[in-house]
This record gives sequence, C-alpha cells and structure tokens, in this order.
Amino acid sequence: MCGIVAVWDPRLTETMVEAVVRPMTEALRHRGPDAGDVWWDAAAGIALGHRRLSIIDLSAEGRQPMWSSTHRFCIAYNGEIFNFQDLRCTLEQAGHLFRGHSDTEVLLAAFEHWGVPAAVDKCVGMFACVVWDAVERRLVLVRDRLGIKPLYYGWCGRSFVVSSELGVLRYHPEFSGTLEPQALAQYFRYNYVPAPASIYAGITKLAPGSIFTVSAQQLRDRVPWSADPDDATAALRPQRYWSAIDVACRGVASPWCGTTDDLLEQLDTMLSEAVRLRLRSDVPLGAFLSGGIDSSLVVALMQRQSARPVKTFTIGFLESDYDEAPQARAVSHYLGTEHTELYVTQAHAMDAITRLPGLYDEPFSDASQIPTFLIAQLARQYVTVSLSGDGGDELFGGYHRHIQGGKSWRWLSHTPALVRRWFAEGARRISPAQWQTIFHCLQSVVPMRWRLSQPSEKIYKFAAACTAATHYQYYERLVARWHDGAPMRSKDAVVFSPVAGNAAQALGEAALAERMMLWDLITYLPDDVLTKLDRATMAVGLEGRVPLLDHRIVEFAWRIPIDMKVRGGRGKWILRQLLARYIPPHVTERPKMGFSVPIATWVRGPLRDWVEHLLERKQLEASGLLDATLICQRWNEHVTRRRDWQQDLWPVLMFQGWRAYQASA
Repeated sequence: MCGIVAVWDPRLTETMVEAVVRPMTEALRHRGPDAGDVWWDAAAGIALGHRRLSIIDLSAEGRQPMWSSTHRFCIAYNGEIFNFQDLRCTLEQAGHLFRGHSDTEVLLAAFEHWGVPAAVDKCVGMFACVVWDAVERRLVLVRDRLGIKPLYYGWCGRSFVVSSELGVLRYHPEFSGTLEPQALAQYFRYNYVPAPASIYAGITKLAPGSIFTVSAQQLRDRVPWSADPDDATAALRPQRYWSAIDVACRGVASPWCGTTDDLLEQLDTMLSEAVRLRLRSDVPLGAFLSGGIDSSLVVALMQRQSARPVKTFTIGFLESDYDEAPQARAVSHYLGTEHTELYVTQAHAMDAITRLPGLYDEPFSDASQIPTFLIAQLARQYVTVSLSGDGGDELFGGYHRHIQGGKSWRWLSHTPALVRRWFAEGARRISPAQWQTIFHCLQSVVPMRWRLSQPSEKIYKFAAACTAATHYQYYERLVARWHDGAPMRSKDAVVFSPVAGNAAQALGEAALAERMMLWDLITYLPDDVLTKLDRATMAVGLEGRVPLLDHRIVEFAWRIPIDMKVRGGRGKWILRQLLARYIPPHVTERPKMGFSVPIATWVRGPLRDWVEHLLERKQLEASGLLDATLICQRWNEHVTRRRDWQQDLWPVLMFQGWRAYQASA
C-alpha cells in the first residue's frame, strides 16, 4: 500500500517541486512510512510523488516512482496485483527481463507489452495509479474494478492534480477549498459523499473500473471534461474497462444451473484461490475476525492454507448488545488461530474520535469508522497486512434490506398511504428504550433468525421508508439519514445519487433484493465500506486485503440465483453452507450486528462534553451552512431520551469536527 501524488503544470520548476509536490507527497507518509521519492520533468511540466509501504520486494528495486525498461512509462502506484507472478511468467516468455521482484515492475512491463487498458484488464488486484506516458505525452489514471483504492483528480488553479487523499491538496498554493453544496447535501443524506463528487468544487473521484487519460494538448487547452463515465456528451471523460452494472446484468441473465453441491465446490475453489493469492507477503500477515459469516469464512480458508496459526484480531464492547468479541473468540478457538482482542474503553473511543477528522479528508460519518480504526490500530502492532471479510453482504444478500426488503415493499405498496403514515408516526413515538424492552420480551418466542440487534434503529429506518412512492425511493430511505435537505440551512441543493440512478432500472424485472444489492455494490461499498477500510488501515500503515472482492468472485456471485443467497428469512445462505464445511453452525450463528457502536449511549454519557461543544449554537451558526435551531432541538430530544436521533446527529458531529480540523490544519 502506498500514497501517490501527481502535479501537471507548465509552470513547474524545481522550486515548485520542492515547495509544493514534495510536501504533498510527505503528507501521505502515514500511507507509506517506509520510503518516498519524487520524480519530475521540467520540459513536460509533470511531477509524480510516491510514499511506500513495503509489502512485496522490500529492496530498493521496488521503489517508486518507477520507470519501465524502455523509459516510456513512469508510474506512481498504490495497491497490489495479486496475480503478478503469473503475469511475470507470461512476460518473461515474451522476452521481458526484470531487475527485481515487485509487482510494480511487472505492471510496467505489462503496459509496455499490451498497452495500459489491455494490461489492466489482465490484473487481479486492488490498485490506483497515475502513469506518465513519455512517448504520447499523456497522463493516465487507473482505478481498480470495485473501488478498493481511492484516487482523486482535478484542478488547483492552473495545476492538474492527482492524489490518494484530498487532504494533501492543502499544500498547493492555488487550492481553493471551496465546498460543493450538492456534495455536502449528499453527505448528510448518505453519511458519505457519493462518487464521482468530492466535498471540494473542482475535485472528483475516479469511478471504480475506470481509466482517465488526458494529453498535453488537452491540458493546455483546458478541454472541458466530466467525471461521469456515462456522460456521452463530454469531450473528455473516464472510460470504463469493467462495469459492475454490466456484470450484474450478465449474471442475472445467465444464472447457475448446476446442483447446490456443484455450486459449493466451485465457490469453495474460487474463494480458496482468492485467499491464497492474498497470502503472498514479505511481511507479517493476519486477519480481522468479527465471528460473523464473512470474516469467519476468510479466516477458515486462511488457516486451512497456513502451516502456522493465523493471527486474528477483534474489537469488543462493554455494552453486550454491541459486543462481537465472544463470537470471534469462539471461532478463533475452533480454528486454532492466534487471537488478540481489545475491549473499547471511554479512553479508546475518545482517542479514536478525536483522530477521525484527520483520517477522513472529506466528511464521513459511518459510526463503525470507530471500531474499524481501533482494530486496524490493534492489528498493526503485530502485522503489516490484514485480510478482511468486506464485500460478503453486498454480493450474497447480507443486509436486512436484502432479506426483508422485498416482502416489506410488497406489503407497503398494497397498503393505503394513510395507514402507512400512521404506522410511521406511531413507530417514531415509541422511545428506543421501549423498543428495546419490547424486543427483549419477545426474544424467548422469536426464532434466532428473526431477532434484531439495535432494534430501535432498524424500526426507525423502516418507519422512514414507509411513505416511499417507488421501490427506488424505498431503498434510498432505508439507507438515508436526513431525508429532507436538513440540517442544511439552504434546502435548494439537489440531493441525488447519480451512480445509483443510472442503475435503477438496469436489472429490469429482477428481484428487489438483487436491485438493492447492485445499488449497494456501486455506491455504499466503494464510497462507505471501502473508504472506511482504506482510511483506517492506511492511517496506521496497515495494508487491508479483501478476498471476497476479487472481481472473479464478484462475477461468479452474480450468477448465483437469489434464492441461494436469501432463504428462510436469512441472508448469505450459500456462504453459510460453505462455512459449515469448516466451522459448525452453532459457533457462528447469531443476529447480524454489523460492527455497530453504542453511539446513542456514548453521546449522552462519556462524549457529552465533546458533543455539546460541537453543537453549541455559535459553533453551528459559524459556518453559515447548518440549521442550528433544528439541530439543537434534536440534540435536546436525544439527550432527554424522548427520541433517538443518533443517526441524525452523528453526521453533524463529524462534519463539525471535520470543519474544525480543516480550519486548524
């Protein structure tokens, strides 16, 4: 893992490189603590910067920026090509010679041999890179298929800039830092800024599975461009080399027709291979273990292929409703891993929360960012690489909306609007504590698969979705936080999710669960789940690997019929059958917790002083962006337990913290 920077500006001089490009590069030291360098060409006006976290080929032969053997391509690259050894064998047979053993050198040789688009298509991995083509005098940006690694690009004055993180742009003297109102509105709706937007005007995210190429002539002419690969009217836009929407459509149109046993064999083989490739490392390696289906399966496949106990890590909470540590401990004991756990105290929480605004270079408020950072920090004390089970929910129907969404929508769509509104209002009148009591009383008579963790949160989400007019609006309300433009003072900012909108009808008559899974795969996964993993791991110099998101697994998963994913009121049915080959079901079966944290309790208790400082009316009004009256009202209702507003207040707190950090940086 690494951090990368590029600055392309005809005014580039050695002074500018030292005063701007090198500080931008050094600001990414947390992503690459082992080495760093800057290459620049005054005649071309181009500079590439790189910070290295050494994982494969720890020698100087793996350092970047790196040139190809013919000196045509220079690359600054973040990620791993897991099949690089197979590619190297093919290239050696074609006559290519190699100095070292890094995947970066193999990637450059592949560019020389096949060209950039064809070479990228052959890669299995996670990557974001910027490539200077000295022959064609053009800059090429590439991002992996699922968006595991981040890449931002845009303008700082007359400079075209590229970076792994937005925060480094502050070192450019022409960076304006102007907030994009629509992006901020989207943040309050989804807890993150959906691609291709960023929080800053003029800076965008490269879409997953895309290549963006800009020539020297286009740069000089400031050719207008769009960040949306689907914008056919733009003169310059990213080109897709892989599309999750296309993959989903092909998979649903050509479903698996074999037996369940054959499907299990095929899935076992593919997942085992995906894990095997991600065990390649020249530094210590381990895994995050929650005790749930996804992480338990990844660890089981790791342990089967390892001669020594796998190092596993988990986070626990003193609040039993949120504590996954006992399940993780049971899985570890059964598999025989070398297990380490950390129980989160008030001090741990406060330390993590005060660091979050610096880790996330644009507003981000998925509350599981706290345990994700803490588990990354814990793992880094013992290993440099950690595998994760992320992706299983989006591919195999793991979220409650996938499992119950179709039935609930059918019920809602046949229920009079007045009845739905009464139900929604009634559900919100019952306090979180009362819902907790109701569900606690029902536990003895409700089967485990129907039990809910944090029931009030899920009930309130469903209540918000009750009045939806379409299935897409229903989905959006299930995943949204603030629904009506609040808490911004200006209500005229357009809230939309363009990527999800493009896919709204892509699957035609497919089950609602499958459409929800596709929306999650192209929005929530890259912009929330993978952003969270990248920032948490990179903040401590840890590489996170996600074997379930091997693109071949993704393509195969879309061929699996929905009734093999969601069955009997439970999600991930086929993964459960596979996991049962390695771990008895009674060890792993439990209500889904989703790496939740007790935010509602914390903000009323140990975090209350911190919250009340950020939510002071003067603090809220200082930005001129927020509706201070509404926010203060909700905080008062929350702290007095009249309503549960944790899902609404946390985004405000994270934005306020982020804004304060930006002002002081």
